[in-house]
Amino acid sequence: MNGSGRAIMLVDDHAVVRAGYRSVLQKQPGLRVVAEASDGAEAYRLFKATEPDLVIMDLSMPGIGGIEAIRRIRQWDKRARILVFTMHQNAAFAVQAIRAGARGYVTKTSPPETLVHAVMDVLAGKIAISPDIDHELALSRLAGEAAVADVLSAREFEVLRMLLAERTTEEIAEALHISPKTVANLHSLIKDKLGVGSDIELVRLALRQGILTQIDLGEA
Repeated sequence: MNGSGRAIMLVDDHAVVRAGYRSVLQKQPGLRVVAEASDGAEAYRLFKATEPDLVIMDLSMPGIGGIEAIRRIRQWDKRARILVFTMHQNAAFAVQAIRAGARGYVTKTSPPETLVHAVMDVLAGKIAISPDIDHELALSRLAGEAAVADVLSAREFEVLRMLLAERTTEEIAEALHISPKTVANLHSLIKDKLGVGSDIELVRLALRQGILTQIDLGEA
C-alpha cells in the first residue's frame, strides 16, 4: 500500500461500531483505516481493491457471514491477515474462524486495549485470542457431546448459521453462489455429522452448545 502506516479495513454491518473502533485504532501511531465494508461480499470486493495489511472482521452480517468472507479472502490471498472482532463468546465460532483463516479472535466485550494489542500481534504475524475466548476453548474440550466446531467444515458451519437464521435454501444458495441442490445436500450432511434427525433437534443442539441463543430465537 502507498502512504504511511499499516492499512486496515473494517468490516461490520453497524456504522456506529465501525466509527467507534476506527477512532480507537487511528489514535495508534502507524495505523490507518483505508476501507470499510458493511457485509461479507463488500469486504471481499474491497479487500481485492485496497489490499490492506489487516482486516478486522465481524461475523454476523447480512448476506454471507464473516466466516465465509474470511474463507474467500484467504482463498484469494493466502497471506491475508484477518482479526475477528465479534459479539460471539463461543468456542465454536472461534474455532471455525481460525480454521477459515483468521489469525485472531477478540470479543466486543473486551476492553479497547485488548483489540489494539490483538491488532499489533496479528500484524506481527502472531495469533491473538482474547482471554474470555481462551477460557471458552478450554471449557469446550471438557464437554461430552461432539462439538459442532470439531465436525463441521467452515462452509458447513456457514450453512448451519444461515439455516439457524431461518434463511431459505434458495437464499443460502444465492448468497454462497452454489446450487439449491448443493445446499440441500449440505443440510443433510450437517445433520448426519451432528447425529440429529430433524431441524428441531438441530436447533436444540445449537442451543445446548451456545451457537444459537434464546435471544436469537426471539429476534427471528
